[in-house]
Parts: sequence; C-alpha cells; structure tokens
Amino acid sequence: MLNAFRGLARTLALALGLMLAACSGGEEDPAAPRTEFNIGWSIYAGWMPWPYAQQAGIVKKWADKYGITITFVQVNDYVESVNQFTAGKLDGVTVANMDALTIPAAGGKDTSAIILGDYSNGNDAVLLKDADNVAAIKGRDVHLVELSVSHYLLARALEKNGLALSEVKTINTSDADIAGAFAAPDITAAVAWNPQVATMKGVPGTTAVFTSADIPGEILDLMVVDTKVLKANPNLGKALAGIWYETMALMMKDDAEGKAARAAMAKLAGATPEQFEAQLAATFLYADPKAAVAAMSSPDLVTTMTRVRDFSFAQGLFGQGARSADAVGMAFPGGTTLGDKDRITLRFDPTFMQLAADGAL
Repeated sequence: MLNAFRGLARTLALALGLMLAACSGGEEDPAAPRTEFNIGWSIYAGWMPWPYAQQAGIVKKWADKYGITITFVQVNDYVESVNQFTAGKLDGVTVANMDALTIPAAGGKDTSAIILGDYSNGNDAVLLKDADNVAAIKGRDVHLVELSVSHYLLARALEKNGLALSEVKTINTSDADIAGAFAAPDITAAVAWNPQVATMKGVPGTTAVFTSADIPGEILDLMVVDTKVLKANPNLGKALAGIWYETMALMMKDDAEGKAARAAMAKLAGATPEQFEAQLAATFLYADPKAAVAAMSSPDLVTTMTRVRDFSFAQGLFGQGARSADAVGMAFPGGTTLGDKDRITLRFDPTFMQLAADGAL
C-alpha cells in the first residue's frame, strides 16, 4: 500500500493542510545556529532510503562529520508530517512538489527544496475500458481521488490530447474503494496509482492510456527544509546531501549488498521485497547528484511548476485570499522566479546537491 498511503495523504494535505497550517501559528525565527534537527518522513518507495540510512548508521556518520544530530521521525500520516513542518515542529520533511507549493509555501512558510529525490515514472495512470486512447475519455465519468496528483495527471492527459477538464465529470472515489469500484461494468474510466493500478489493469478490456511516464519529471518527490533553519545551519544541508547520495549508491548496487539494502527498505515500508522492487521500477530515482542538479536547473522545472501552480490555483488550493496563480512566489536556480517576487516562499536550491556532485561534501 505504499503509493495508496501516500496518495490518500496527498489528497488530505491538499484539501485540509493549508487550513490547518494557518491555524497552527508558526515557528519563532530560528536565527541562531543549532546542533539538533528533526526531519519528518512518511511511507513511500522513493522516501524509504531516509529511514534506512538512519537504521544503517549512514545518518549518524554524516551528522557526526558536521557536528550535528539528525533524527528522522516517522509520521504515520503524510498530511500530518507536512503540517508539522509547516507549523515549525519539524525542520524538514519529505514531500511532493505539488504539496510543497500548496501547503507550506502557500501558507507563508519559506521552504527550500534541497534534494530532488525522484519522479513518478509510471506509478500513476489513467485507465479506460474498451478504449486505447485518451480521446475516448470525453464525456465519461472519471473516478479518482479529487484534488490529488491523480486529478493533476488527468488534467495533463486531457491537455496533451486537446481536451479540457470540463469535458469529463470527475467522481471522487477513495483510494480504498477505487479498485473494487472499477470492477463494476458501469464504471469505465478512472485514475489511480500503484498498487491499485496493477489490480485495475487486470479488469477485462482495461488499458492504461496515459501514465506519469508520459509526463516525466512532473510528479516530483523532494526533501524540503525550513529556509531560515538552513541559512543559519548550512551543515544540515550538507549532511542531508551526504546521507542521500551514499544511500543511493548503496541501494542502486546490483549485488547482494544492494539487494539487502532494498529488502531492508521494503521491511521498513511494510512491503515484501518483490512489492518494493515493483514500486521502484516505476520510480525514477535521482541517484546521481549531477543529474539531479541538471534537472533542478533545467527550464523544464519552471514549466512544470507553472503547470502545477496554475492547476492548484484553479482548484482553489492557494486559499480564498489568492487572486491569481502568482500569489505564491517561487525561486529557481540562476535567478529565475515565478509568481510574486516579493513573496518567495518556495525555493529550489541545488547548492548541496552540487557539493555532492563536485565531491566537496
């Protein structure tokens, strides 16, 4: 249930997180240097390297190098982890790009994405019965978890095929119910994520007509940290980059050591090694820091975040006070900005990935 958990939590975050965060107050200005930090994580295949690194001693190794202590805290509910970060109870958190924008950043918390961890590369899919192309979706009722990444994927699939969201009717269906519901003959269109997608593709006459692999690099998973904390404590960023890329190098090995690391991650996620490997197969991990820096520095990221913020604003995810999609400012490598330049609250910062790429950590 790796992606199912994450997908449901994403939806709750989008629908409720901003309101809860706004009520939580916020943290005091953390201007002084510190030595102890808490980072939140929740279960998802692309985020399991973090708790594994803590279990394997990799976190302690890099934290010790920089004279700090880092504790990775599992939060059973993804929305709660993002809200705790937004409220200042966590110094960093694992989060999807869409949620980083619509929850902490839209709520006014200055947030820096410092590790580009992965993108969904087939985990999410648009499914149709008795059709093999997106055009056939026109006029159908589409079952999905509304305001989640499934909703975004549907919007992108329609856009790329000359259709609009108004040409379909979305039916909000929980992740727990969608696979069972899709088995009914009268339900002919749905959008979901794995492992539900694997089950739903087994329904006779079903085809995945569009997947996240068709929009590579758009559904991103990040490690974000509080920008004020990071500025006062740059060693936190250095340690996190060291942890991530050492763990990546280990888990990408095609030998007994790599297999054992992935099996340990599977156990931490409550999955079998086979289930976890299947999840990873549809997840593009940025194991090479050079590739991650290039992806974060590419104009493609600005294009992606423009689409994400336009969709989010159109769905009301910036709050009632937002008058346009420019309400939330974003900063990218090279000085590029998007939205309100006087209200930059989401920053894509490749500094620490670049240090890893340069062998300078």
